[in-house]
Amino acid sequence: MGQRVMITGISRHLSAKLAQRLEGDPAIEYLIGVDTEEPEYDLERTEFVRADIKNPLILKVMETAEVDTLVHLNVIATPTRVGGRSAMKEINVMGSLQLLAAAHKSDRLRKVVVKSTTAIYGATARDPAVFAESMAMESAPVTGYAKDSVEVEQAARDFGRRRKDVVTTILRFANFMGSEIETPLTRYFSLPVVPTAMGYDPRIQFVHEDDAVEVLRRATVEDHPGIYNVAADGVLLLSQAIRICGKFALPVALPLAAPLAGVMRRIGLVDFPRDQLQFLVYGRVADNARMKHRFGFHPAYTTREALEEFVAGQRFQRFVTPERAERWQQDVYDYLRRKARREAEV
Repeated sequence: MGQRVMITGISRHLSAKLAQRLEGDPAIEYLIGVDTEEPEYDLERTEFVRADIKNPLILKVMETAEVDTLVHLNVIATPTRVGGRSAMKEINVMGSLQLLAAAHKSDRLRKVVVKSTTAIYGATARDPAVFAESMAMESAPVTGYAKDSVEVEQAARDFGRRRKDVVTTILRFANFMGSEIETPLTRYFSLPVVPTAMGYDPRIQFVHEDDAVEVLRRATVEDHPGIYNVAADGVLLLSQAIRICGKFALPVALPLAAPLAGVMRRIGLVDFPRDQLQFLVYGRVADNARMKHRFGFHPAYTTREALEEFVAGQRFQRFVTPERAERWQQDVYDYLRRKARREAEV
């Protein structure tokens, strides 16, 4: 019999892309995609099952489908889409705990792949130049997506210790970039003028969506136990990235960054969670040596090339006149001053 694979979060871009790639592999006998929403992509061999991973019945789904490989990608970064932070935590943490509890009871299961993020390393002024997988985190995230990912990783490691017969792989992805995927960061770089923290120019790192899908595919069809940073070679300064996108930067005083992010979130420009703003202040770079030498994967795109492919694929208007940028900047400052006055009057 061939491999029988379950992918969670099949309605999302990365999950669907992985399913499409696995569908072309004759060694994959059966594919099942689980989510509460239907996938937005055309899938030929993947059977969709509308199911909630928080429901204990997920074990029945796994047993009925005779799943031997579980790929857990239903860990989300943006709370707005799912109805707020509480709902997001329910999906990320409680959903993962329930799913892994079900996996623990499955006798047929032989492999578990879990999507994580380099955001678990945090982003502070005290950070090392490069984060390696073996480094202990000095300041573990205490809120939001990064904190959820820390808890999901802990649950996955606990599962791996209890089920030593199962190959457990944890993939810590850098920020995704590419012309097809939409993330808070791709929307951020699509703004007509890009807000930045005044006086800061952080180092940033991406992984191209195609490289991310290929790493997931290899983790699914090959055995790669352990934890791996999945990131492209090279880094960019935020100012360089903005110039590559053909945009103007809008320097904002650090105390005003969170209020501005709130404004942009409310008017639908960018759903950038407040807990991830530190990344745009201090940056973050992960070491990908283990991915290359132990996992055996060399990214096709560098950080710069991933961003350039995004820019080429988006075909957005790359030139904004200084006059237009100045007007947009003035509108933002006017709003922030009005907000400060209202808060002072309360």
